[in-house]
Amino acid sequence: MRLSGVIAGFTALLGAVHAEVRQLPVPTSCSGVSALRFPGTVASGWSVMKIAGGLRGVRTVIWDVNGAMLVSEAGKGISVHTFGDDGCINSTAMLISNVQLNHGLALTPDSTTLYASGERTVWSWAYDPATRKVSGQKTAISGMDSGIHSTRNVLVVKQQPSTILVQVGSNQNLDMASAQPATGRAIIKAFDMSKAPASGYNYKTGGEVFAYGLRNEIGFVQDPAGIVWGVENSGDDIRVNGQDVHQDNPAEKLNNLGDPVADRDNWFGYPTCFTVWNPQPFASKGLKTGSHFMLAAGNGVSSDADCVTKAKAPRLTFQAHSAPIWNTFDANATNMYVTLHGSWDRQPPTGFKVIEVPFTKLDSGAYDPVAAVDSMAGYKDIFSAPNPAGCTANGLTMSNCIRLTAAGWDPAGRGLFVGSDNSAEGEIYLLSKK
Repeated sequence: MRLSGVIAGFTALLGAVHAEVRQLPVPTSCSGVSALRFPGTVASGWSVMKIAGGLRGVRTVIWDVNGAMLVSEAGKGISVHTFGDDGCINSTAMLISNVQLNHGLALTPDSTTLYASGERTVWSWAYDPATRKVSGQKTAISGMDSGIHSTRNVLVVKQQPSTILVQVGSNQNLDMASAQPATGRAIIKAFDMSKAPASGYNYKTGGEVFAYGLRNEIGFVQDPAGIVWGVENSGDDIRVNGQDVHQDNPAEKLNNLGDPVADRDNWFGYPTCFTVWNPQPFASKGLKTGSHFMLAAGNGVSSDADCVTKAKAPRLTFQAHSAPIWNTFDANATNMYVTLHGSWDRQPPTGFKVIEVPFTKLDSGAYDPVAAVDSMAGYKDIFSAPNPAGCTANGLTMSNCIRLTAAGWDPAGRGLFVGSDNSAEGEIYLLSKK
């Protein structure tokens, strides 16, 4: 089938999913919702308002076919929220109470099956969008390792909803064993839930390898053509040939992960190959922003040149240590939005913002960033802490600034919803174009 045909079918499916979601106005304020807990600055042409507060550890936001918003609250569970005619939340309830849930949240296109993840397990439920209730909890996948990266993203493949993608990060900064997919770490695997054993899949031995060599690909989303785009948190405290390069290297990455139905076993370099952000320390090698370099030999790699030929390079890169968490497209995929959680391994700190990455639709029907591969300016800030360099990052969620996490484009037409998991208060903001 031609790519244009695939895209047309996939786009029609997405349109059908949200065809009944009523369009809502952008509110200027909502009764009972306090001001932003921490200040934020918006780019010209944008507005921001806090649409929900008093939450815990907001990590992921999604919508069902009727427009209700489901929120993954780490260490608490899944909450569900409906909206009134004024665009504000008019009801909130706990859908699932489970302190093990901490990030992943996904619905099938018809909103009848819900998936959510903890560190070691993915569960599924039957979900009724009319009553906003769940039933029949099952273990979908278990046996995932614990480690420094404890969140597991889950994505339902839109063109093949029986298949889900589940990600596990590395269990330490340089997890050398994860070069082998059998470890089930630094990897994204695909599972056909229509063929799941009664007790669910074992993550390490079940499913198929979609992509590996991904240190912590915590956010990924499909474009209108069905291709998966992921954002990767790269390494900390990196030294190359004895030189400390960690201030501005390695780059965080935007990866074109491929077709989740057709592509398998693609390797993206970790833990052997990393990506340049600031090329100055690599000037003698002629490397540019976006180039792969070898950190340590292994996995059949013994040189920078091997990294280039054997590992899939990122399509675009971000400032080192900015910590991308989630990515999403706007309604027509002219822009991708990425939340940057913020750094602990850099002085001055960076991140603590939402960025906009312009995309274009190619003649082939594929979608691609506008910027060149070696660009350091392929995105712009649209919402950020007023002074990211003054932000603290004590632990994963403690800070004197917003800690941006969830990102989702509102099917009711109001704009971009983003979350903050700052331990002082979990919040959801609405960013709208004026």
